[in-house]
Amino acid sequence: MNGTEYISVAQYCEKYNIDRSNVNKLIRANRINAVKIGKYWVIRSDEPRPEDKRVKSGKYRNWRKSSESPESSAE
Repeated sequence: MNGTEYISVAQYCEKYNIDRSNVNKLIRANRINAVKIGKYWVIRSDEPRPEDKRVKSGKYRNWRKSSESPESSAE
């Protein structure tokens, strides 16, 4: 494989402290480049940690609450 070093999914999880099931989801979503050898997935040893896509800005905080809710106007 072109002299590139590969590590197992378990080693990748240990390297970045990520849960194995999350790594498998990221592989299926093509967010981690992996190669299947037989029945096992291997990842390049220089593959970076995937970007965290969670919203951290607080933009959606309390998005269900509206100023014109029926409960507040009934009082």
